[in-house]
Amino acid sequence: MDLHAKLETLGLKFPQVSTPGGSYVSVNIRGYIAYVAIQFPIFNEEYLYLGRLGQDLTTEEGYKAAQLCGLNILAQIDVKVGFDKILGLNHIDAYYQSAPDWDEAPKVVNGASDLFVNALDEAGQHTRAIFGVHNLPRNFSVGITSSFTLKG
Repeated sequence: MDLHAKLETLGLKFPQVSTPGGSYVSVNIRGYIAYVAIQFPIFNEEYLYLGRLGQDLTTEEGYKAAQLCGLNILAQIDVKVGFDKILGLNHIDAYYQSAPDWDEAPKVVNGASDLFVNALDEAGQHTRAIFGVHNLPRNFSVGITSSFTLKG
């Protein structure tokens, strides 16, 4: 099944690919690894899920924010690399901003992790790290980077 069709069965679709907000590229290929720059919860140039988790946003909204970050990662790969060249997802780094006493980051990041496994099957299995930060650009609640192994 084509990835676009698979996403449609999940009730999801790719957003337009966003452009970098600074002096960098959105996808950088080195050898057999494709590194995807941080992706935020942006859908067709609309900034979504702004604020601090546990203060301005619920954990469930954070899950959707992380899922949207994951969709943006997949959209970048689709446009810049092509899924026919992907062996699998390696690792994600997730960054979030939250209220001081909020502690549900793993549940939020599952929004991206679940997406990758559901969309890419075994190729979506990955490791991850989660980092709480004081601020993210534009007051985004979540941002995610990733790396993929390319077929030889």
